[in-house]
Amino acid sequence: MKILLASGNKKKHAEFTRILAPLGIEVLLPASVGGIPDVDEDRPTFAGNAAKKATSAALAHGMWALADDSGLEVDALGGEPGVKSARYAGEHGADGANNALLLHKLAGVPDERRTARVTCALALSAEDGRIVVEVQGHAYGRILHGPRGDGDFGYDPLFLFTEPGFAQTGRGFAELAPEEKALVSHRGRASRELVARLQSLRALR
Repeated sequence: MKILLASGNKKKHAEFTRILAPLGIEVLLPASVGGIPDVDEDRPTFAGNAAKKATSAALAHGMWALADDSGLEVDALGGEPGVKSARYAGEHGADGANNALLLHKLAGVPDERRTARVTCALALSAEDGRIVVEVQGHAYGRILHGPRGDGDFGYDPLFLFTEPGFAQTGRGFAELAPEEKALVSHRGRASRELVARLQSLRALR
């Protein structure tokens, strides 16, 4: 089975390839099928944007498509940057500028008020644009006062994982190896739920 990933992000592609390969699913990048239409991510929720992107990609090529929408929600900022996480500073995917703006807005805010969560919503569309699976994953922590670690993906350098009872507790997402991060990250949790749902769908056939 082949699934088109509604994103050109090679890091996301590597993650989903690793997760779905055991199910015999090949994950394709948009470039391998001639690209996908641009989608205005104007929905008010991560789930809404993921579904919109998945449906658009599926209809464009008549094949199954997987999309994700993910982001950071900071309590002290009323949930910002939320669905605007990737374009918080104005330009889509400008991680350095987004992180700098976040730190600026949180200047002077003490640790106990820097609580936050990261969310990943996944949507899988059938060839006809019908959403078949929708799942979400969350990870909870707080925002650091400066970057830590070598990872450079999104807000990872500023996100300290604080959920109790895990080996990763008290470490920043950018300090974790990919395998360590996948065990507790929002995308890892959503992806495992996606796999479980896919296995259930296959069992019903």
